[in-house]
Amino acid sequence: MTPGEAVRIRAAHTGDLDALAAFNAAMALETENKALDATVLRAGVSTVLDEPARGFYLVAEVEGVVAACLMITFEWSDWRNGDWWWLQSVYVAPEFRRHGVFRALYAEVERRAAQRADVVGLRLYVERDNARAQRTYDDLGLRTSHYEMREKEFACEKTNS
Repeated sequence: MTPGEAVRIRAAHTGDLDALAAFNAAMALETENKALDATVLRAGVSTVLDEPARGFYLVAEVEGVVAACLMITFEWSDWRNGDWWWLQSVYVAPEFRRHGVFRALYAEVERRAAQRADVVGLRLYVERDNARAQRTYDDLGLRTSHYEMREKEFACEKTNS
């Protein structure tokens, strides 16, 4: 990416399915050294694209090339009577990193969220050892919360036909 190339942010659509699935697979391999089942992953991405109540993807394009993506999912807060927007599946293709592509994506998320009365804030989780991502998130005003995340994962043997 060279100076002056514009980053265009748009809502993802079904034509982005291959890119989104590939980015998710690359992110899992890069961050967790985890190879995802391509069939399950593709079905999962497709479900979000087909069912907006589950969330939505945004993509960043540079000269017509999909350079990055992220997914927003919703968490209802009864305490605040609104939704937290969770940034998930954040991925920037290596050749587009450190050029402001994620910042442009995040700015669009923040802009969209600020326009809605039902969005109470933004959240994300980040790998403990990903210092670069943590610095980027800090620079954008995302702070460490007082919550620590816990999980229990069930075997993922589900398939969608």
